Amino acid sequence: MTRIYNFNAGPAALPLSVLEQVQEEFLDFYGSGMSITEISHRSKWFDDVIEDAVGRVKRLLGLNEAFDVLFLQGGASMQFCMVPMNLLPQGASADYVNTGTWATKAIKEAQIQGKSVNVVASSEDKNFSYIPAKMTFNPDAAYVHITSNNTIKGTQWASFPDTAGVPLISDMSSDILSRRFDPSAFGLIYAGAQKNLGPAGVTLVIIRRDMLERVPADLPTMLKYTTFVEKNSMFNTPPCFAVYVVQLVLKWLEETAGGLDKIEAANREKAALLYALLDESDFYSGTAEKQSRSVMNVTFRLPTEALEAQFVEEALQNGMGGLKGHRSVGGCRASIYNATPLEAVETLVDFMKEFARKNG
Repeated sequence: MTRIYNFNAGPAALPLSVLEQVQEEFLDFYGSGMSITEISHRSKWFDDVIEDAVGRVKRLLGLNEAFDVLFLQGGASMQFCMVPMNLLPQGASADYVNTGTWATKAIKEAQIQGKSVNVVASSEDKNFSYIPAKMTFNPDAAYVHITSNNTIKGTQWASFPDTAGVPLISDMSSDILSRRFDPSAFGLIYAGAQKNLGPAGVTLVIIRRDMLERVPADLPTMLKYTTFVEKNSMFNTPPCFAVYVVQLVLKWLEETAGGLDKIEAANREKAALLYALLDESDFYSGTAEKQSRSVMNVTFRLPTEALEAQFVEEALQNGMGGLKGHRSVGGCRASIYNATPLEAVETLVDFMKEFARKNG
């Protein structure tokens, strides 16, 4: 078996120890004589899985009893419409900050429903290469929506905005559980698992209970947050395998990686190595403004598109995959999520130096 260093933006790298445990348990889950893909979601075996996952999310993020943890389907894209559908009453408005592709999609999904959306700040004027620093929020807004990390443009909120009590809602798909923050200001957090949590197919949603009071009674059952809070995410059959892998990743993060403080330090060390190379190079150029750089997704360009294609191809030949930039922007991108080890980044940096020497 040959494994490469995986820099994919999503689905992305998972801890090797987690994959090995999945492999070991796949045919006989905890002595059940069945695979995790075969057991009932109503069984004690799966109940233990989801309860453990909920508990670990709460401990890692420091969530109190005011928050519920849900595992839903449909990805972050489903949350783009569920958030305004559930939490933005008719006659009210919500503030959105537009920092790139995913924020743009979230805004569009609210507008499709005829909801009142106020884009209070945008970085579109510079091709979404920065996080806006100045914005004024409506004190009467139903919520403020941000995308905490932008995988395509390689930008990230270094700190979250002060909304003066207006509930903050964030798409944290690509940096959830990568750093410590105060969750008290958030009314809702959502994150597709396939970047920093587990496999595709499940979405983590963390909702503050006071927000549930806004959910309209006339929404379709499967589109109401209250449905899943009342049934502990099991109104219908959940994506059992995906939830199980997320549970193992959470266990790895809490017990092996050392929790959020240690994983944050490790993530910053990895990012610092790559950005130091970009800053000292006249061959590579970063695409995000320095004060807005992402710790999760390092985006950069080479002198020509031909060299970028050559770089991606030769990197793969040398055991490093997933370095091609998003199809909408081109260039190159190294996604260095929690499960990406330091040695992967060190290997990439060495390769980049040699590639620049040969082709510069």
